Amino acid sequence: MPSKTQHFKYVDYLWDHEKAKTFEHDEVGIFLYRSNLLGSDLRITNYGGGNTSCKTLEKDPLTHEEVEVMWVKGSGGDIGTLTKNGIAGLYTEKLHDLKKVYRGLEHEDEMVALLYHCLYDLDSKAPSIDTPLHGLLPFKHIDHLHPDALIAIAAAKDGKKIAQEIWGDSIGWIPWQRPGFDLGIQLEQCYAKNPHIKGIILESHGLFTWGDTSYECYMNSLKVIEEASAYIEKDIEKNQSVFGGKKIEALPKEERLAQASSLSPYLRGLCSSEQRMIGHFTDQERVLTFINSKDLNRLAPMGTSCPDHFLRTKIKPLVLDLDKNTDLSDATLVMDQLTPQFEQYRTDYVLYYKKHKHDYSPAMRDPNPIVILYPGVGMFTFAKNKQTARVAAEFYVNAINVMRGAEAISSYTALPRQEAFDIEYWLLEEAKLQRMPKEQSLSRKIAFITGGGGGIGKAIADKLIAEGANAIITDLDQKNLDDAIKDYSLDQATAISCDVTDSSSIAEAFKKACLNYGGVDIVVHSAGLAISKSLETTSIQEWDLLQNVLVKGQFLLAKHSVDILKKQDLGGDLIHIASKNGLVSGPNNVGYGTAKAAQQHMTRLLAAELGSLKIRVNTVNPDGVIVGSKIWEGDWAEGRAKAHDINVEDLPAHYAKRNLLHEIILPQDIANAVFALVAILDKSTGNTINVDGGMPNAFVR
Repeated sequence: MPSKTQHFKYVDYLWDHEKAKTFEHDEVGIFLYRSNLLGSDLRITNYGGGNTSCKTLEKDPLTHEEVEVMWVKGSGGDIGTLTKNGIAGLYTEKLHDLKKVYRGLEHEDEMVALLYHCLYDLDSKAPSIDTPLHGLLPFKHIDHLHPDALIAIAAAKDGKKIAQEIWGDSIGWIPWQRPGFDLGIQLEQCYAKNPHIKGIILESHGLFTWGDTSYECYMNSLKVIEEASAYIEKDIEKNQSVFGGKKIEALPKEERLAQASSLSPYLRGLCSSEQRMIGHFTDQERVLTFINSKDLNRLAPMGTSCPDHFLRTKIKPLVLDLDKNTDLSDATLVMDQLTPQFEQYRTDYVLYYKKHKHDYSPAMRDPNPIVILYPGVGMFTFAKNKQTARVAAEFYVNAINVMRGAEAISSYTALPRQEAFDIEYWLLEEAKLQRMPKEQSLSRKIAFITGGGGGIGKAIADKLIAEGANAIITDLDQKNLDDAIKDYSLDQATAISCDVTDSSSIAEAFKKACLNYGGVDIVVHSAGLAISKSLETTSIQEWDLLQNVLVKGQFLLAKHSVDILKKQDLGGDLIHIASKNGLVSGPNNVGYGTAKAAQQHMTRLLAAELGSLKIRVNTVNPDGVIVGSKIWEGDWAEGRAKAHDINVEDLPAHYAKRNLLHEIILPQDIANAVFALVAILDKSTGNTINVDGGMPNAFVR
């Protein structure tokens, strides 16, 4: 009976035997359980990295004979979140039959299409290139992982010798080769020649381990990784130096974050020269150790070694050389320093492509950097969405760990540039990219919404997120914020408490937006309140409150957001949620109506001023949004009912009947208007869209 607890120092032992019992008669279920445990530890494998499998006996649907089926992670999946829908089921015998038609390395790619002829489960995920590597080995359960410690050994100059020193002849070694059918054959042959081994290291790539049961496989993987980690850490402790020692000191935490938030919009703009990017920033200790080291400028240009790493990080990062005394608010000074560095990186990437491309290579992709290292401050990553940018950062941290380990025990070696190019521009990788779902209309956009905790603001946030945008949802009410954000991941949205009447509060919110996503594209001022009173009964305090929240808040948002939009130089959208009441002269509405009119005219003034920067400024005028609106929960409803000489409960019907379409206006209707302005009406500025069901006295023209 296996021990209920295990003690490891360098990996997380997470196996729960009680949980595992629930899969007692479900071999695929316990394989998925093992996969999820392994994928939860980034030291073992990154998001989307690695591959796991199991083999079971199933009844053939045609012959009704018992056949062996291999279940393996499908193309593009992630073992940490793997489910039955993400795996492929293939006949093991048919996978072996592919050896009869394999025509050699020059025809490697044609084998991927033939994998579909081996499918047992017709609902399978597309089989990945690693499928033969699992299928040609005889074991019931197999893990193919990319542990930092193992890749450090696999990427070390003396890696094979070091592996023998650690494991003797109990671990096999296969020289570097691109994944594919031939590598599967080599794995099969390596085991056939060495049937006593417990695993195989793929040079510069990763680790294969196995077991007769899912638990045995899990423990074998953890033990091998633990042994590699212990060996490396012993050398690091002995040498007392990492990456040649410290070259510069990191800035204090608050200074790092201030620099990062100020710099992010510039970097985002430069990285978005071909297509808009979303950013991520980290200043974790392992990153700071590397970027502040003496060996940074030697190791960083070498590039990453593991294919899974550089596919997500590009072959090398951009290391920024920026005068620490530069005033980051001075765009001219900053861009004078940054622009030549980006131009050089792009030039180098073009030369890399031209030098290594084949006649059949796909067209060159975006030449901008994905990973940007700023000594003393931290690491920025930019990609098509937040998750991809975050994962790129995680992969580069793994690459740092690999370099750290390899340098500790020997010296780090990267893949030859031609090998790296052949992976990056592999036709199979290109085909995988082409299979990706079409991007949503607002993907690559970042929206900042005030008053986003409820009512109209929340509906706007929900709509923009649903269309692919990242959202910074701000509000004063923390409970509303918690409710607004509860259904979203950090890769989709961030909730920030913000007082729109306080310039410092707005500045802090935008600082967090830049740190979280790299900048901002869409700013929606939806924060508001309503006070319905006559001239005689409106107090100075009420007048000031309306002016501060609605008008001053809009002004402050414009000042802070335009500063960021200018740094990015990508244009942008300012959307102001005003009201029909800014156009209509109604009773008992002097404070609210005046403030709304000021919002509307400010829109026109800003549109005229900011048009040359491609910043579009527009207004949405709701009316009678009662259902779901926070404004109608207070005295405003009573005030409007009194003004119209009706009961409060009759307000929805009253407002619906008075518009031309006789429609009840919902928060979602306002959200649709905002979406139209930022996603469809991209040549509209200084305009007003009334969402009121048709109110003739509010017609703009």
